[in-house]
Amino acid sequence: MIRTARRLRRTSRRSGVPPKVVALGGGHGLSASLSALRRITGDLTAVVTVADDGGSSGRLREEMGVLPPGDLRKALAALCGDDEWGRTWAKVIQHRFVSKGDLHGHAVGNLLIVALWEQLNDEVAALEWVGRLLGAHGRVLPMSAVPLDLHASVRGHDPAAPDETTTVRGQATVALTPGDVQEVWLLPADPPAVPEAVQAVLDADWVVLGPGSWFSSVIPHLLVPELADALVNTRARKVLTLNLAPQPGETDGFSPQRHLEVLARHAPKLTIDVVLADEAAVPDRESLAQAAERLCGTVELARIAAPDGPRHDPELLATAYDRIFRMRGRIGPWR
Repeated sequence: MIRTARRLRRTSRRSGVPPKVVALGGGHGLSASLSALRRITGDLTAVVTVADDGGSSGRLREEMGVLPPGDLRKALAALCGDDEWGRTWAKVIQHRFVSKGDLHGHAVGNLLIVALWEQLNDEVAALEWVGRLLGAHGRVLPMSAVPLDLHASVRGHDPAAPDETTTVRGQATVALTPGDVQEVWLLPADPPAVPEAVQAVLDADWVVLGPGSWFSSVIPHLLVPELADALVNTRARKVLTLNLAPQPGETDGFSPQRHLEVLARHAPKLTIDVVLADEAAVPDRESLAQAAERLCGTVELARIAAPDGPRHDPELLATAYDRIFRMRGRIGPWR
């Protein structure tokens, strides 16, 4: 595995300047992409959802009125290096206190991020300081400058009324909701995007969307108008990475192609160049190819699942991304 990563880095150096890559998402899905992408480019930006309202993030958001820091922390941890410094800091910021008091359940990284926000009064600058401390291999940005509330229209949320549609509120609730999610939206309905996030998308060579919780981590980026416009208008090529399996609750029973269909419903102007999926997770390849074609894209199947569980393997995912970036053409020379 280490030899593969070194080979990818050597290949990148031989081809000149590495591509500018922006990865969008949240939670463990974004962490998987970042862990792979940092192996093949040194010009990497993560744009992270800010609608989390559960756990330590939810408590800090409610008490302090700040952006939820949890997904931002996870992205920073994923960008830590594989050396002793990186591994140590990744463990430190992910560490959660266990106590009988108010600190119980809080992650060290969440408290560190919020402390710097208070010191600097600048979310972007504070995250850059944390990244410097960790030796992060990339930049982390929130997608919006304000905390967001995720709402979902869910059919059959109440098992006793399978045909009724209910509004479910909160990212933590939407992520685990029973029933069939029909649509999601954000409040405020027209949230401001972080300008640096918009510019990063416009300047990118490649944009990677997914994997992750489809309705609560992936689609929310398409509901921030300025960010959605940037995704439509950027000259970058776009990769959509599918999950290895439907998520219990949120996307229970979804086929791979249905993930594309609900994405298109929330962002009808968005086009995708490549849909990346694990070769063992696509039972109907023709239907997925047709769904990708409706988004103006093609399907790339690869072995990207870890052999020891339902998660993406960073080395295999890095190999797949590297192949896509090289084989699918360029805008021009990497800038």
